[in-house]
Amino acid sequence: MNKNKSRSGQQTLISINTRTFLQVTALLFALLIAAVVLTYLIPRGSFGTLPDGSADYMTYISRPDLGGISILRGLLAPILVFFSSDGLTLIMLSLFLFIISASFQVMNDVGGIRVLIRAVSDRFRNRRQLLLILISFLFYSFGAFLGLFEEMLTMLPIVCALCVMLGYDSFTGFLCCIVSCGFGFAGAITNPFTVLLASEIIGVNPMEHIWMRLLVFAVMFLLLMLFLFRYVRNLKRNPDSSLTKEKDAQLRAEESEIIPDGSESDSRQLLIYSVFLLVALVLIVISSLSAVLRSYTVVLLIVYFLVFGILAGILASGHPGAVLRSFVKGFAGALPTLVFIAFAASIKFVFDEGAIMPTIVSRINHFADGTNPFVLAATLYLIVLLLEFFISSSTAKAILVMGLLSVVHIGLSKPLMVLIYTFADGYTNVIFPTSPVLLISLSMIQVDYFSWVKKSLPLFFFNFVLVLLFLLLAIVVHY
Repeated sequence: MNKNKSRSGQQTLISINTRTFLQVTALLFALLIAAVVLTYLIPRGSFGTLPDGSADYMTYISRPDLGGISILRGLLAPILVFFSSDGLTLIMLSLFLFIISASFQVMNDVGGIRVLIRAVSDRFRNRRQLLLILISFLFYSFGAFLGLFEEMLTMLPIVCALCVMLGYDSFTGFLCCIVSCGFGFAGAITNPFTVLLASEIIGVNPMEHIWMRLLVFAVMFLLLMLFLFRYVRNLKRNPDSSLTKEKDAQLRAEESEIIPDGSESDSRQLLIYSVFLLVALVLIVISSLSAVLRSYTVVLLIVYFLVFGILAGILASGHPGAVLRSFVKGFAGALPTLVFIAFAASIKFVFDEGAIMPTIVSRINHFADGTNPFVLAATLYLIVLLLEFFISSSTAKAILVMGLLSVVHIGLSKPLMVLIYTFADGYTNVIFPTSPVLLISLSMIQVDYFSWVKKSLPLFFFNFVLVLLFLLLAIVVHY
């Protein structure tokens, strides 16, 4: 592909080493076994049915006639889940990942990523910290205002490469992109999948007492920036402490071998891929803001990156055959993440098949009755955290949880219950191993899950403390 021709030994953008793959798979398999066992230990039950045929989450029916999920069906859950009611969503998420990986593999192999990153890094060479803040705030706002998360996988390779070029590492890019977006859910203002949907279900104006969410928005971002710059400072003192040292060494080696020289070819690539990414960003924003298109955001992105990812590569390199080979290489490189997606989704499948989720909800409902407001608020927060572990979908949890909260309401206002739900559905997207996006993004930067948990514990500890303080403040001021 001219001077930016891909080398045959070059790694794919998503490259999962054997140790990481085995660790994450073993963890998710253990969770699957535990879920199967729980279907035998917890009494079975079901929700009632509304006149329109939908589930009535307010009504619990004991079902002693039901047994736990069969062992064979439990073990086959990672396969069966693709044929369940969540199957289409999982298939689209998987396809989305594969197409995105393939498109960015093409972009990387033809030299588009290096041209873009060099242009941005040169512009902010003397204002690196400002750039980190701006990037983090952008992705934080995506989560807080638009409810974007899965879509940010499209931007992770760009942000990571940019951070490496600026003298940081890929883990810094992960913090600026994926973690910032996940924290945006905890500081959500108009997130359509948490704030707006939860408000609609419980019957409250989402703009009522918005000052509290604005305060949370600012404080959560400040906490994230403190963690980010603490990591950057330690990285500067000890570069060997980087979690992505080996991956970044390879990126720097590739950059030193292929340096854009400002030629006409480089200018053409810069224009092509600037337009390509800008249109993708506009498409994400427009589809997220549109009630009609919101449900089709992932589908639109799949079509866009499939068609224009290949077309942009051909226009940038002039070698259709090499572009198609690169696309196939990127697609194949993402295939191991299908295992993560399948196992992560199978936990909810087992709970549904074993009919124990209604029982859990009913027990929680009885426990909460007559509890002190602050203790109740903290308990409800912990309940949603527990549900988040098994149900990563914000929409699915909103329907279930907000119905629950409307029943256990004892001295807590509706805006506060929305706030509780928003808190619990927030940063857990980037800590629980049942989040496919977290596992995929970690695999992209070649960091194993346990290393991430160890590194991020201080961040999540202080986040937890802040949540409890905000809940206490909300009760004191009668929010």
